[in-house]
Amino acid sequence: MGKRPRPDSDHHSLSEVYETVEVPTRGSGWRRWLAVAGPALMVAVGYMDPGNWATDLAAGSRYNYALIWVLLMSNVMAILLQSLAARLGIARRRDLAQACREAFPSFVNIPLYVLAEIAITATDLAEVIGSAIALQLLFGMPLLYGVLISGLDVLLLLMLSHYGIRKLEALILSLVGTIGIAFVVELFLAQPDWGGIAQGMIPSLPDDMALYIAIGILGATVMPHNLYLHTSLVQTRKIGNTYEARREAIRLNTLDSALSLNLAFFINAAIMVMAAAVFFRNGLYEIAEIEEAHRLLEPIVGTTIAPVAFAVALLASGQSSTITGTLAGQIVMEGFLNFRIRPWLRRLMTRLLAIIPAVAVILIYGEGATGELLVLSQVVLSLQLPFAVIPLIQFVSDRKRMGAFAIRWRLAGAAWVVAGLIVALNAWMVTQELSAWVAAAGSAAWERKLLILPLATAVGALLLYITFRPLYYRFRAVARTGVHPHPAPADVLPPPTPYRVIAVALDFSGGEERLLAEARRMGTPGQTKIYLLHVVESPVARLVGAEAADRETLSDRAWLERYANLLREAGFEVACELGAGDPVRELERLVETTGAELLIIGSHGHRGLADIVHGSTVTALRHRISANVLVVPLDESRR
Repeated sequence: MGKRPRPDSDHHSLSEVYETVEVPTRGSGWRRWLAVAGPALMVAVGYMDPGNWATDLAAGSRYNYALIWVLLMSNVMAILLQSLAARLGIARRRDLAQACREAFPSFVNIPLYVLAEIAITATDLAEVIGSAIALQLLFGMPLLYGVLISGLDVLLLLMLSHYGIRKLEALILSLVGTIGIAFVVELFLAQPDWGGIAQGMIPSLPDDMALYIAIGILGATVMPHNLYLHTSLVQTRKIGNTYEARREAIRLNTLDSALSLNLAFFINAAIMVMAAAVFFRNGLYEIAEIEEAHRLLEPIVGTTIAPVAFAVALLASGQSSTITGTLAGQIVMEGFLNFRIRPWLRRLMTRLLAIIPAVAVILIYGEGATGELLVLSQVVLSLQLPFAVIPLIQFVSDRKRMGAFAIRWRLAGAAWVVAGLIVALNAWMVTQELSAWVAAAGSAAWERKLLILPLATAVGALLLYITFRPLYYRFRAVARTGVHPHPAPADVLPPPTPYRVIAVALDFSGGEERLLAEARRMGTPGQTKIYLLHVVESPVARLVGAEAADRETLSDRAWLERYANLLREAGFEVACELGAGDPVRELERLVETTGAELLIIGSHGHRGLADIVHGSTVTALRHRISANVLVVPLDESRR
């Protein structure tokens, strides 16, 4: 399979801003959320970039408000995947590129890196062209000059990162605010039909072309670079390493993702609503070009404010998106290759990779060819999307690496459904675009097919590998434990060091002495710390928590201390941890919080109906924790 690089704990994602924002552990939840908020906003600008404007304009001008539901569904899918990206960065302190480098061999990581770089270049290309178009609309500047200026200004803007990530986030917030204000003005001038907008939330597809546009909207839902970016930006917050701190950070970042992406939904919906209220209402059903929409706004709306606000919003969209695109380029290079160069040089490389093709196309084919270049950039993004989404879902589903923060099977199932839908729609869109490209070649079509077929085969093989590789190694592990295995000597040797942390789950139903005896047998006095765990299930404890002072809670705490003293007399360091509520969830939390390497828990031997009465904690718990589990039968102790 190839040798994998070892995790490099000294190499942090975006190390110049890693954990530079303190998150308070005390105070109001509002204050903690403000400290955490920011990364999702920087990610959200990718969902309102110039590359999305054409599909929004086309949908609104052709179908009125009928396709707003597509934007809403796309937004829900985006929130799910971006929240998973934040979870990976917080729980493992690794960005998506670093996680790929540690999980896959080099012959897989190199093409993954190349594809990611191409996708980021394509993203940057769309932002550069969008900013250049905005400068042309505002000042009449030739498109070539606009491309060159937009290539240099981002370096000035990114200098703000030297003053802290919060300054950069504030700049992004101001740009997004500019976009929002511009479209509030547009909506006020356009005077849309609010009843029609509400009706547009009901799924419908007026004709086959509506399906094509809907697929275009869905296909551009998740930008690949945003997944890399989000896993890194959440690491700019210093949240602490405890279980509770990481769980709280995941919760707050999920909220941040929902709020920020809903803002992006408002922007995209505003573009579609404006197109419907201005163009569809006046019988202009074929508006899909940004320049054409700008040109027609003033004569239809009757004021010069409308086209100016439109162009300002486009410029702010291009500038904000291009900043995040260059950051993603730095993350991808450092993550996949473990290779660091000066950030300004890395960002300059990203700029040049986007500017060169834009300048070449303008010089050779003229300004009219930039629209086709935008389409090509979206096709390239679609090609790379599966290679970011699929590894992300696999990583956050991996209990071995994520521990208690691995997603449950219901959420994993929803993520795979979303991923499958997005990948299928993107594959359909790419196939359509490439087929049209081949057909346009006429007699020279065979040359383009000769180029496409080997590339498609290689990309397909890579996709199959990263999708089914985990299943293969799982089945291979099962095969190794066959009917008559042949173990190597190393398989039966004792562990090189004793357990350092052992957790013992006590339910005070009998047999506790057997559990403590096993803890003494598995640990070493003076080297092993033992945690005694118990979950109180009284109504008061469920309501108030482990700090409850009801009779049952006080009695259980006293019994824990009695057992702890017995182990302390034997030379062990012992601590008692009390939980309250559901035993499975609370024991999972306590095991992960204590960092236990081994959990010792008792089994009472009941099954069937008795499981319903007494519960089946062992069966559920052992699949949810990363520690080894020793199950001790206790039914004999009560005979």
